[in-house]
Amino acid sequence: MPSYTVTVATGSQWFAGTDDYVYLSLEGTAGCSERHLLDKPFYNDFERGAVDSYDVTVEEDLGEIQLIKIEKRKYWYHDDWYLKYITVKTPLGDYLDFPCYRWITDEKEIVLRDGRAKLSRDDKTQILKQHRRKELEDRQKMYRWKEWHPGFPLSIDAHCHSELPRDIQFDNEKGVDFILNYSKAMENLYINRFMHMFQSSWSDFADFEKIFVRISNTISEYVMQHWKEDFMFGYQFLNGCNPVLIRKCTEIPKKLPVTTAMVECSLERNLTLEEEVKQGNIFIVDYELLDGVDANKTDPCTIQYLAAPICLLYKNLENKILPIAIQLGQKPGPGNPIFLPSDATYDWLLAKIWVRSSDFHIHQTVTHLLRTHLVSEVFSIAMFRQLPAVHPLFKLLVPHMRFTIAINTKAREQLICECGLFDKANATGGGGHVQMVQKAMKDLTYSSLCFPEEIKAKGMDSQKDIPYYYYRDDGIKVWEAIKSFAEDVIGIYYESDEVVCEDAELQAFVKDIYVYGMRGVKASGFPKMIKTREKLAEYLTVVIFTTSAQHAAVNFGQYDWCSWIPNAPPTMRCPPPTEKGTVTIEQIVESLPDRGRSCWHLGAVWALSQFQDNELFLGMYPDEHFVEKPVKEAMAKFRKNLDEIVSAITERNKNKKLPYYYLSPDRIPNSVAV
Repeated sequence: MPSYTVTVATGSQWFAGTDDYVYLSLEGTAGCSERHLLDKPFYNDFERGAVDSYDVTVEEDLGEIQLIKIEKRKYWYHDDWYLKYITVKTPLGDYLDFPCYRWITDEKEIVLRDGRAKLSRDDKTQILKQHRRKELEDRQKMYRWKEWHPGFPLSIDAHCHSELPRDIQFDNEKGVDFILNYSKAMENLYINRFMHMFQSSWSDFADFEKIFVRISNTISEYVMQHWKEDFMFGYQFLNGCNPVLIRKCTEIPKKLPVTTAMVECSLERNLTLEEEVKQGNIFIVDYELLDGVDANKTDPCTIQYLAAPICLLYKNLENKILPIAIQLGQKPGPGNPIFLPSDATYDWLLAKIWVRSSDFHIHQTVTHLLRTHLVSEVFSIAMFRQLPAVHPLFKLLVPHMRFTIAINTKAREQLICECGLFDKANATGGGGHVQMVQKAMKDLTYSSLCFPEEIKAKGMDSQKDIPYYYYRDDGIKVWEAIKSFAEDVIGIYYESDEVVCEDAELQAFVKDIYVYGMRGVKASGFPKMIKTREKLAEYLTVVIFTTSAQHAAVNFGQYDWCSWIPNAPPTMRCPPPTEKGTVTIEQIVESLPDRGRSCWHLGAVWALSQFQDNELFLGMYPDEHFVEKPVKEAMAKFRKNLDEIVSAITERNKNKKLPYYYLSPDRIPNSVAV
């Protein structure tokens, strides 16, 4: 009688094994096997990290094995089991891989197909078509869209982490408990004695050192030492943790009535301001989005303030970007002076602090939350709803969706919810952050997520004109490496543009993102369908780059750049100055966050800057969803390209006081998971 050898691999996560009854049956083109009991309680099979083998004997040859059914039946208590994969050795000696990488919960059964990626047009038998259809029907019941706030991209329909499908939950929920992590961070930083000291001001700038963890030769220490300097202020627009706002100024806006006479002492080329603009030496950052946003009112004992500044910057003869004019409000007038480097020291310093605070708010809520976290969640939900596990694009994208829905759900549960942790220290807490996302949606366009396109649209693409923009340089390299990988995978499964057009599952994925993510707004520029292989490669690059590189660039530098509180104040406790010549050091310290808010801010930026345990970085694919040799070769080529980028970045950073490494592929996690 024919015999099949079945090898079953259990995951290595905590509690991945099971003591339940486990049954297996095989379904082939020529027939089905009976249900075979593989494991029963106390047989010590299917333990965490185990690989177990069994012989399954059948009456007659089953033909080509198409499906494997695994059933788990409860022995004593609910015992979830993480099944990595099953390998079947046929009577002819052939090996078939059946990837799973899922949790089997309660008394459930799952049906697996072999690991070869297939488009729907490749399924010829009714049983495979039916399996494909049922998988999507089941997933669409589990992964439902829900509006968290009006105007937001839709998110997952779950109130808390425990309501999520088991497959997308964190392995250890405690590890991502924001309250626990922030408190632990404050304890590790030895600042927890200050965490309840709200309304208690610091004495002076040096007093902030009581909560600053001095780590020698790091960016954070360099920031602490040089934060007052105009060079450090300008440099952060290029390579800080929010390097996405600066743009070349093509015309001085009417709402910023700055003249050559005002800034003459800052200009080094003996040109007028207008001539400097024409030569491409003037840059601008405008925080207009903050205009009209309500400041945090959750603590009646502390009035908090926001501003919507406009900052003009100048490229000097050394190619350094320096601030030359700051207006703290959007409407010019006597009560809204333009601050200049030639003003009194504290006038100019406080103006720069207000810009840094405004930059922090835009970074947290727009650059980070909306444009990486919420957008990546849209990609994730659409993928689970519309792409079956056998689809090549599911296999390509699933590593880049790991834990994204989970971290966002946890954030809505504890961090950015009403009375959440975000309200404790941030001037945009208490609802301001919601208003900001709603306003920022109009600028969330497809082209703005295409990295090279967005850099060019801001006039920041020339390495010759702007030589020290490492965010741009490294981002372009990583973008091209991802795009090349996407093109290689597309070339394996889509032999023509026609195949792309006819892939109904791909088109449903794209449509879900447009309709539910972008709320069907035509002006977003998100495609409703993909018609060519070239466009598909770009689209997949947008998805993978956003979920990996873009998030890394704007997330993991938060402790470096924001741990010295005066460089990134999360709130301001006095209104912006309305006249020059009155600012004192005491007024500045009084404006900055109090001791309690400073501590919660520091705990937050520390916790958010840490990698996950067992982090998987770009190009690392330990879960073998793909089994075909051509794709594995494409992955090896991708890793080689990424290694070359790592080497180039490492070489460039040698002996730099301010190294830029956030877009080094060995520091880019595959997905948004923190």
